[in-house]
Amino acid sequence: MRISVPTIPAAILSSTSSAKPISPAAAVERIASFLASGNVATVTGAGVSVDSGIRAYRGSKGRYLNPNYKPIFYQELVDATKKGFAFRQRYWLRSYLGYKPVRDALPNTTHYALAALQYTNIIPKLITQNVDGLHHKALAGIWDEARMNQHILELHGSLHKVHCSHGHIVDRDTFQDRLSVANPQWKAYMDELEATGQRPRTNPDGDVFLEGVDYGTFKVPECPDCLLESRLNSILKPELIFFGESIKREVRDRSQLDVENCSRLFLVGTTLATYSAFRLVKHALELKKPVLLLNVGPTRADPLSGVEKIELPSGTVLRDAVRTVLGSRAIQDSVVDAMLHSGVVRPPIDDD
Repeated sequence: MRISVPTIPAAILSSTSSAKPISPAAAVERIASFLASGNVATVTGAGVSVDSGIRAYRGSKGRYLNPNYKPIFYQELVDATKKGFAFRQRYWLRSYLGYKPVRDALPNTTHYALAALQYTNIIPKLITQNVDGLHHKALAGIWDEARMNQHILELHGSLHKVHCSHGHIVDRDTFQDRLSVANPQWKAYMDELEATGQRPRTNPDGDVFLEGVDYGTFKVPECPDCLLESRLNSILKPELIFFGESIKREVRDRSQLDVENCSRLFLVGTTLATYSAFRLVKHALELKKPVLLLNVGPTRADPLSGVEKIELPSGTVLRDAVRTVLGSRAIQDSVVDAMLHSGVVRPPIDDD
């Protein structure tokens, strides 16, 4: 079976935008009106994290920012042969260098605006395609991990845990330390990059762009838990969904149930190129639920009747929309007030 990288149909990329021009002030009022009744399920994508310094896969024209982007597919990563080990060397070297910028990224104003809506139960369920954990960071100290996991569904998993093919799980920072010990020369290279302020081009999943590198020099350590069981096993992957890998049934079912139980669906910063997210929009439309899309550039949902689109960056309008929805509570509730005064704005340089 041939598996390809999800994309937006060429006919959509070449067509004129379906979104009517709108001023930021009018967009604030429209978004606030859409959210006001509450019980809004929300789906977020890579565009939400751009102001945190994490590049999106696609630019404002809907095309990949890196035209030579060649991800490693699930079947390649878990291949038990020497060929598969070479794929793991390539993946883990690039991920080793790219993980720290994603791990250290801070929530931006959009993350905190959405967190305020979650905290006030305007958005009882948030489904994110992102694996950076920034929605959780925005609620850290307000909700415990159990409550966050109850209200936030990571559709494509998380970059912050690693598991082997026999089910042993380790947190990513610990695994990162293991990679450093096994690869002192690459640890020195990463330290040099950090000292000079340089940073390889990083994708949203922590995978960096490298040229002219001998991946064969990178050592992928064996799983220590498997070694204790008298087994050699270097087949390790982060707890995220790779291209060609199926989403767990319980995650798929929960995402669909979240859409079924909501009154309306709000989409933020996503092109909906992956079917796992696009099908949620189709399901909402089948159930006759209102759908509002806030995104810059073409999306897979543009031709769909019933999807209202506002083509503006979320960072320019969403915080003011939340203030409008919450009214006096935005000032009187100290937690909400703090959220609406929080968030970095550090977009990558020359992103498009």
